[in-house]
Amino acid sequence: MKTLALILAGGRGTRLDILSDHRAKPSVPFAGKYRIIDFTLSNCVNSEIYNIGILTQYLPMSLNNHIGIGKPWDLDRRIGGATLLQPYTGKEGGWYEGTAHAVSRNINFIKNQNPDYVIILSGDHVYKMNYNKLISYHEEKQADLTIAAQRVPIEEANRFGILEPDTEMKIIDFQEKPDNPPSNLASMGIYVFSTDVLISKLKEYCSRECSDFGHHIIPKIIEQDDAYLYEFEGYWKDVGTLESFWETNLGLLNSNENINLYDENWKIHTRSEGKPPVKFGKNGLAINSLVSNGSIVKGEVKNSVISPGVVVEEGTVVKDSIIFNDTVIKKNAIIDQAIIDKNVTVGEKSQIGFGDDLTSNFEKPELLNNGLNVIAKGAKIPSGVRIGRNCRVVSYVKKSDFNSKNVASGSTIRPRY
Repeated sequence: MKTLALILAGGRGTRLDILSDHRAKPSVPFAGKYRIIDFTLSNCVNSEIYNIGILTQYLPMSLNNHIGIGKPWDLDRRIGGATLLQPYTGKEGGWYEGTAHAVSRNINFIKNQNPDYVIILSGDHVYKMNYNKLISYHEEKQADLTIAAQRVPIEEANRFGILEPDTEMKIIDFQEKPDNPPSNLASMGIYVFSTDVLISKLKEYCSRECSDFGHHIIPKIIEQDDAYLYEFEGYWKDVGTLESFWETNLGLLNSNENINLYDENWKIHTRSEGKPPVKFGKNGLAINSLVSNGSIVKGEVKNSVISPGVVVEEGTVVKDSIIFNDTVIKKNAIIDQAIIDKNVTVGEKSQIGFGDDLTSNFEKPELLNNGLNVIAKGAKIPSGVRIGRNCRVVSYVKKSDFNSKNVASGSTIRPRY
């Protein structure tokens, strides 16, 4: 059995808003020391799949730097290993227009690897899965396509691609985000194809006008071939929105209900920052939190996730928040229910998240309406500033970009160019 994994990692992740202004969604930091894509890559190597193509497109530099030659995942191999597959010009080249279109532009890569099966994965989900069990199931069913699915609350099923199987788990219907879902079995975006079927369907049906698996390829296979459903009952989260990203990170603090990062039998590998140990000052305190290497905590951290190199100065309280790499929070600041990107400086006696005014963000009401504040990369928050709820602070703002010491709930602060 020879399997090639293709990881779709070129998405922008627009629902992550300003967190994806400078990086692709799979490259967004997660759980302190990791990136989102680390979970899919680790699933591959833990499943002994060492031949992996990673399809990139949107702002790939951060992702490329993170993956490198794949050494942290034991993918720096002479045969197989990690291959970055970027869009190119020339014959049949150009930008990827969708998931199926992206894979179709790499048919020659697939043929050169000569796999029996191709497993297509998303690079922006958080979960643990033994892909070998899925592939063995595919073999047992003698399937042309097997789709991993998970049951979701029926009231949320209209947010997903919904699969309807018969009693033998053969898929008889697939509907993309239906108004009236026929079941609550949601596609996880994990597909195992028999290679000849994948290539023939891509050649027959895929073009710039026919670009997505969910809309254009899967319905054809269900209609013409043998497609089966594999029900996955483990932990799986799509962290595609600011709220789900925040909730999933903080959910890691309760290991009884969520993914176990400390499982020696299924390690999550990542590129190490190579920073010194965490240091706590004489009044430094962390309660129910993840604190990563290189951080210096002289204040209090409660129910929060702290990435490498973060500094929390004396008198500061960080609560229910996620702080990305190398951010500095100055003395006597209060951070309550926020996501703060990397290389941010929060001035002394500032307060991010205060009051009970939950006015939705005026520019992005569908993204920020639960009280969460988001501070983008490189922002400088002046001393003494008080920021309400559901606010966005865009990358690289500075003191002169603030009109007032009080930022009303629902506001967006951006640089004055």
